[in-house]
Amino acid sequence: MKFTFPLRLMEELGIDRPTYQFVVAGVALQGDDGARVEDLFNPYSTTYEQWSAPAAAARGLGLADFNELTGRWHVTPKGRELFTRVRREADTYLASLETIPPQDIVHLAAQLSRALAAIESSGLPFDHMLRNSRLRGDGKIPLVALENVLFGLWHARDDSHMSAWRDAGFDGPSFDVLTRIWRKEAASEEELPSKLPGQRAEDVAAALAKLRAKGLLEKDGFAPTELGTALRQRVEDETDRRFFSPWPQDLAKEAPWLIERLRSVNAALVPAP
Repeated sequence: MKFTFPLRLMEELGIDRPTYQFVVAGVALQGDDGARVEDLFNPYSTTYEQWSAPAAAARGLGLADFNELTGRWHVTPKGRELFTRVRREADTYLASLETIPPQDIVHLAAQLSRALAAIESSGLPFDHMLRNSRLRGDGKIPLVALENVLFGLWHARDDSHMSAWRDAGFDGPSFDVLTRIWRKEAASEEELPSKLPGQRAEDVAAALAKLRAKGLLEKDGFAPTELGTALRQRVEDETDRRFFSPWPQDLAKEAPWLIERLRSVNAALVPAP
């Protein structure tokens, strides 16, 4: 059984998926100050024109509004009500699923919540973690409680990573370019833009020039220099340090159980073909 409510809701409202995403996964998760469209989703993009039509549709339906003075988008009360409907239906759906024994889910969520609370009080700069309270569902439902904390840890991992590459002197788009090359996701400079759909070809070229000027990419090749490789790995190591070092030390004893139970939940939710 799949969660089909978003499809039914889109049909009811006469909206497409991007408009639904703009409201439910975008403006509804922002604070009272709202957010610029470039801060709603991917920090590695350079193009935002794809959100113009969904934003206009959401505004036309009274689900979102735009402040001309601040350049920020806000969810409206109608949009907030829409998000609440989705959250409520998602909670009901999760309550209907059978994965592992409920008492195991409760314990799993409680232990991981301790890790999330430790990260929240660690002084880590927040980009995405502020959305946790607005995304949270009914924690009295065991699987929803687990979803709440897993979304929180996902956001914490994102914030650990973003703060690590910022402190290393990167902007999002050029860091993403370095990452794709570091991971050998493209065989050539000509192929690289196809791996970065959120950037224009000219933006990718500009990022390559910036990385070469800093000595992070080979001048006449398509590979990180020794410095580039070391810096990219250092960002990865620093991400792990920022994310894991605040965790309560006694959780290490439970790590095998936590991992096994999470794998069992995943296996129950996505059965093998």
